[in-house]
Amino acid sequence: MTADADQEAVAEVLSALADPTRRRILDALAAHGEATATVLATELPVSRQAIVKHLAVLDRAGLVAGRREGRETRYTVLPARLGITARWMDRVAHEWDTRLSAIKRLAEAAPAADKAAPDTEPEREAGSAADA
Repeated sequence: MTADADQEAVAEVLSALADPTRRRILDALAAHGEATATVLATELPVSRQAIVKHLAVLDRAGLVAGRREGRETRYTVLPARLGITARWMDRVAHEWDTRLSAIKRLAEAAPAADKAAPDTEPEREAGSAADA
């Protein structure tokens, strides 16, 4: 896959997984290995028709695949795009860790720089309240 294709895959996966019902469907499919919309509907608090619509979104995102078997369609999880998304998330996390480490070093260096500067008190003006 090219970088643009990877970015598109990540966007599709994140969009599909933004819905908690779709995440639950994906979890149930992973637990079963393979299941029909009817089986999934018995485990989740949504109708079979809603399950079918959610499975279509997951299919378009490349997260599941359906295989016709007689009158039923059996769905399985396709982990490839999850892997692409996980690698992207790892890369983003590493970039943020690097940035935050740089900020931490700067913040920790600032007090050291303050301590290294000579302490100079501002000169008192003649006739200040302290002299009175």
